[in-house]
Amino acid sequence: MAAARAWAGYGGARVDAELVVRIWRGRESGEFATYRVPRRESQTVLDVVTWIQRNLEPSLAYRYACRVGMCGSCAMSVNGVARWTCRTHVSKVARDGELEIAPLANLPVIRDLATDMSGFFDKWARARGRFSGAATRRDGFARVDPASSARRAADAGIECIGCGVCYASCDVVAWRPAFLGPAALNRAWTLVNDERDTAGAERLRAVAGDAGCHACHTQGSCSERCPKGIEPTAGIAGLKRLVARAAIRGKL
Repeated sequence: MAAARAWAGYGGARVDAELVVRIWRGRESGEFATYRVPRRESQTVLDVVTWIQRNLEPSLAYRYACRVGMCGSCAMSVNGVARWTCRTHVSKVARDGELEIAPLANLPVIRDLATDMSGFFDKWARARGRFSGAATRRDGFARVDPASSARRAADAGIECIGCGVCYASCDVVAWRPAFLGPAALNRAWTLVNDERDTAGAERLRAVAGDAGCHACHTQGSCSERCPKGIEPTAGIAGLKRLVARAAIRGKL
């Protein structure tokens, strides 16, 4: 692979330090390729991937959009841990000047670092992750007490942006591919706590099956890795309680 030990003009100055970067190339089958990249201050992992694509490997496939931690599309596995690469500084994750970058786990690989997210979002649909309301455009705005317990429960999970970091970190998804996963179940939890929603019973039935909330082993990897600080494990535990109550009352 193309390599060098010093570059003139990189960031306006000569750079002698370098990173050794191993990047997954291929689809489900493939191999890691090694590149040498100039090291600089405040460098993110996404900066590294972009530099390689622009200077060494134009065919490298990866995904990103906002670069500021709002879209989540740049999520990859960095040294075995799912992360947003735009918000992950090399100085915090490089081991002895080395990085290993791979596509997110538990998702089909389109090519290189780009994964197919369609199955991930299909599970949101299976968990009834879409709001269903009874109000029309002729009705007034709904008023929800921000201090109510239901609203606070919804607030705890509502900031999810669908990046897939929790899904890639979930061991249960790896063991049981049919498992709905933490993101879909977190979305279901926010909606069952939305007093405007009218599909609560159907949603509980959707998450009550073998692939639903009770398949979660409560290992907490999703909560540990979520870049937004959401705790899907807590929401899944809440769904387990609601499903159990509904079953006891004969509502499932």
